[in-house]
Amino acid sequence: MPTLFRILVVLAVLGGLGYAALWALATRVEPQERELSFTVAPEKIGK
Repeated sequence: MPTLFRILVVLAVLGGLGYAALWALATRVEPQERELSFTVAPEKIGK
């Protein structure tokens, strides 16, 4: 039973670290805006 508890604690800590990393990326990093333009071939429009 102690081994099961230990692996659950390790998985919970790793999950928490992953969640914290995703939260930090979502709140701290701002995406750069840039202009985007491309041409579409006329053959692709009618389908």
